[in-house]
Amino acid sequence: MSAHKNPLIGLTGGIGSGKSSAANYFADLGVDVIDADQASRAVVKIGTSALSNITDYFGAEILNTDGSLNRSKLRRVVFSDQAKRKWLQSLMYPITNDYLLNEIKRSTSSYTILMNPLLVESRQYEWCDRVVVVNVSLETQIQRTMSRDNNTRKQVESIIEAQIDRVKRLEYADDVINNDEPPQSLKNKIKQLHQSYLKL
Repeated sequence: MSAHKNPLIGLTGGIGSGKSSAANYFADLGVDVIDADQASRAVVKIGTSALSNITDYFGAEILNTDGSLNRSKLRRVVFSDQAKRKWLQSLMYPITNDYLLNEIKRSTSSYTILMNPLLVESRQYEWCDRVVVVNVSLETQIQRTMSRDNNTRKQVESIIEAQIDRVKRLEYADDVINNDEPPQSLKNKIKQLHQSYLKL
């Protein structure tokens, strides 16, 4: 399939679905987890060319006082302006992809997890040998995100709307983890998947 030697498993799910908990359980089992959100932060650190491009385009008011990127301000700007969002994506996708592919190459565990809430939208599912989707009911998603991020219901619903819908995401799934149940149940499901991925 691709150049990496060990199988690559894509891990995705909507906001509040429990992707991070799932990723942590995989990590506890000794699996390398590569986090696309972390990568997107790493490539815009102070001193990177991506950050200076973003500053040139959006102006210095997009920065925090220490010169780092104010991500929530940037998110607000591009959320309301499609042209700016497109510009940002065309800058960020290739840089982030290179970073991630590099991390994947360096992974030494028997298989590697690539965690990305936008696995489908970014087409990174095409790199993966299997895709696992953490799925919860809409109500669970809303309640969890509200209590975790201290967001209003309306804020959470708009984030969910901006993400690809659950039905579409599930079309790409090879494995689905239903995560409406208590944490122990998630842990057990991941142990089972781990066994099957070791055989890949």
